[in-house]
Amino acid sequence: YGTTWDELEARLRVHGPVQMVGRSFGVMKLKLGHHLHDFSLPRRESKQGRGHRGFQVEADPDLSEREAAARRDFTINALMSDPLKNEVIDYFNGREDLRQGILRHTSPAFAEDPLRVLRGFQLAARFSCTMAPETVELCRSMFDDFHTLPVERVWTEWEKWATQSFLPSAGLVVLQETGWIRHFPEIAALDGLPQDPEWHPEGDVLTHTAHCLDALVAAPEWAATPAGERRILAMAVLAHDFGKAPTTVKGERRGQIRWISPRHDSEGGPLADQFLIHIGAPNIVIETVRPLVEQHLHHLSWTGDGPSAASTRRLARRLHPATIDQLCRVMEADSRGRPPLDPADTAGRIATLSQAAQQLQLEQSAPRPILQG
Repeated sequence: YGTTWDELEARLRVHGPVQMVGRSFGVMKLKLGHHLHDFSLPRRESKQGRGHRGFQVEADPDLSEREAAARRDFTINALMSDPLKNEVIDYFNGREDLRQGILRHTSPAFAEDPLRVLRGFQLAARFSCTMAPETVELCRSMFDDFHTLPVERVWTEWEKWATQSFLPSAGLVVLQETGWIRHFPEIAALDGLPQDPEWHPEGDVLTHTAHCLDALVAAPEWAATPAGERRILAMAVLAHDFGKAPTTVKGERRGQIRWISPRHDSEGGPLADQFLIHIGAPNIVIETVRPLVEQHLHHLSWTGDGPSAASTRRLARRLHPATIDQLCRVMEADSRGRPPLDPADTAGRIATLSQAAQQLQLEQSAPRPILQG
């Protein structure tokens, strides 16, 4: 506050290199060691057109704190800290909303940027929040503005959901409540899709998927998983049952008429591709997620004590660039996503596959070709 762009730049350059990448938004970046820090001037934004980019931004050093905070999306993001006085400045009751785990829009200006709905989606998952009813209604009124969002920004929010979620299912709840789930038809098709209650007492396919995602991030190894692998595993678990939408029918299984989904593993591969392309995922994510979806039932494929060495080698080749280790983690999440069923039997088969891959040194890669060149 109370300084100009040139004065701020001059003060920061004393401490290290300054990047001017965000000047149009009144933001500059200072690099200190390996870390980048954002510094910004208070700014006024006026809506000039539809969508995420339709803003005119003008820095205003004399803007009041309250006016600046009112431009933030949610009350929990409108909190300020005064480091000299060691005080939290809270104009919009953000601390109480944070304590209660509520996402509430700060002002009617929220509706000017449709990306804020997807920010709410990933913030709910990252901080185990629910969305305030009045904010849900506002998000519903913004439904038609989704198509104005650049796909790279859509992917940014989905990637945060995939890599930083503490409770991924909370994000899916936001998509359901706001109606924005319809912008992602592969997910929307799971909502209300029936499953046989003997095998899936937890409910429909979307409910099962939500349990699987929460089980994935609750696993002890998740904390040490790099972000690049987290996004692959989360997207694979999200998409693992996409194939049930086109394949679920009433049919005979074990002498009874049940809801069954034959070939849903193989049918899910193209749908996973379709979804990931739609949200702007990088090619490496698309190429890795598809084989994990298509092979997520492999642990049910053998008879006897376990898979043969030959079948394990073939599996590793089919999975590439995904790995058997990643597949086992997707399978484990799938197995634990059917409460209150005990996943012990399935867990044993997954462990058998993992051991077979380790013995062949194939848990992290496909076998190398015998002939090369």
